[in-house]
Amino acid sequence: MDTTQVDSYLGRIGAARPERPTLEALRELHLRHLHSVPFENVSIHLGEDIVLEEKALFDKIVASRRGGFCYEANGVFASLLTALGFDVQLLEARVLGAGQPGIPYDHLALRVTTADSTASWLVDVGFGDHSHYPLDLTVRGDQAEPGGVFRIAEAPYGDLDVFRNGDPAFRLNLRPRVLADFRAGCWWHSTSPQSKFTRSLVCSRLTSEGRITLTGRKLVTTVSGSRHERELTTEAEVLAAYREHFDIALDRTPEPPLS
Repeated sequence: MDTTQVDSYLGRIGAARPERPTLEALRELHLRHLHSVPFENVSIHLGEDIVLEEKALFDKIVASRRGGFCYEANGVFASLLTALGFDVQLLEARVLGAGQPGIPYDHLALRVTTADSTASWLVDVGFGDHSHYPLDLTVRGDQAEPGGVFRIAEAPYGDLDVFRNGDPAFRLNLRPRVLADFRAGCWWHSTSPQSKFTRSLVCSRLTSEGRITLTGRKLVTTVSGSRHERELTTEAEVLAAYREHFDIALDRTPEPPLS
């Protein structure tokens, strides 16, 4: 990622260029990304290809002001952090649903080290409603933050399990990967009838007061723990909601799968 692209990316998330790759800078970038770049799987329901290459991800998320799911959001965020001087490794994880891990390369997360800390940090801007800030991978006790109470525990074969509010989130493999390793997992999630992403349509973003989510045609706003739902009845309302709440300009509505 060159200097012009870095500046465009920072402008996309409303962040200033940090002087040094410090933990404070990482926390700021992490939070601003979550506020600016939606977690969404709209491409799947528009029939758009998802290309796991740096330029394609930059063009989609920065130039076209879209969002994405884990492979996209964390993939392009890794490129930004690397360009800013952070030490970044891509890690493979498997989502822990009903106590059973998902497919290999189910999730992409990041391990990041900074210039002013001996710890390594779990950075994840692509898991939807999750931690607001990086988590310390070296700590085994509770880590309380605005997104909940998180805990990282030892798992078999040297893996780590990540918990949120006592519930298992995903199992992390600490072996470094490259972006191309995740293509099969991305293809499966984009095409398999068993994938939650082909079975549901979602666009969600963290806000200063809570979270706003468009699930199909249901707009859900959470403000200070209070949940409000509104059903959108027309295509024009749906397209307007994407523009107003997620800064996403679409020329047609993505269609949720048939239930």
